[in-house]
Amino acid sequence: MFVAPGSAPFGYKLTHKAAEQISRNWGLVLLNGALLVVAGFLIFSIDWTVRELATFIGVVFIAQGVVEALTTGIDARVRRTNVVAGLLSIATGILIIVWPEPGLVALAIVLAAWLVVTGTLAITGAFAARNVLPNWWLLLILGLLEIPLGVLALANPGATLAALVTVAGVWAVAIGVMRIVLAFEIRRLPEAVDAAFREPAGNGTTPEPVPAHARPVAARS
Repeated sequence: MFVAPGSAPFGYKLTHKAAEQISRNWGLVLLNGALLVVAGFLIFSIDWTVRELATFIGVVFIAQGVVEALTTGIDARVRRTNVVAGLLSIATGILIIVWPEPGLVALAIVLAAWLVVTGTLAITGAFAARNVLPNWWLLLILGLLEIPLGVLALANPGATLAALVTVAGVWAVAIGVMRIVLAFEIRRLPEAVDAAFREPAGNGTTPEPVPAHARPVAARS
């Protein structure tokens, strides 16, 4: 979402300017998380037919794709990756909505494949960001939540509608809550960079201030 494998060279240090660029996404991520939580509760509270659930999940895919495409990262490569991932999510949502007679098996397979793919992207992005973003572990948790849910749906593609509702609802609520937490973390990212810069040097002295755009933060694990 913010850093992709190979998008930052080894030893890259996060500058104040880059942190500010990432932090501008916080409102979008917060809105996305809130909408996912609402969607999850709606999935649990409505007595769905297969057609209705397919349409609703398709709308969620489209909304997720729009958010992904609009999310800016640490460089242009991440931006392009987000746009491609967003367009794929939108295309998947449209496919589910226009599908004439979506069956439970087809819907389960599409949902599961999407969760595994997005979870894998989140995990790889998290490890790519571990030396750049102090809150990289939140992206890791997102991926670790999505992949098991996807595998669960793939393991029993002939599941009942109730089982599919459970998987979709748990995913929406869990990922929504994590995105809300992530939103506030990235909002504070520039301050975290400045705080890291103000940490005393090894000799007990505090380094002289430098311009904000040049402030680096040491790699964190």
